[in-house]
Amino acid sequence: MANRYCLTLDLVDDAGLIAEYEKYHEAIWPEIRQSIVGSGITNMEIYRFDVRLFMIMETNDSFSFEAKAAADTANAKVQEWETLMWKYQQPVKGALKGEKWVLMDKIFAL
Repeated sequence: MANRYCLTLDLVDDAGLIAEYEKYHEAIWPEIRQSIVGSGITNMEIYRFDVRLFMIMETNDSFSFEAKAAADTANAKVQEWETLMWKYQQPVKGALKGEKWVLMDKIFAL
């Protein structure tokens, strides 16, 4: 069974940095793709409006946020990517210290 999660994050309000961020996401590093797929994420899309990002993530039943976080912490290439991405990202209002992508609450379904 597939699970769907929606997350949000803001970018730094700088057109040049936003263009760089989008360029990185045209062809993410192979190690990043592997870390995503290997964690049980079956589909991921990111949308942008101005500085706001919205991620839709679909997973299989093997996925857990805790296991993904632990695997990412132990993966030097993922840590390199995350450090680089912080140049472009900033937390949304209400995010915990150091928290990047924040899980959104579903409030409506048709």
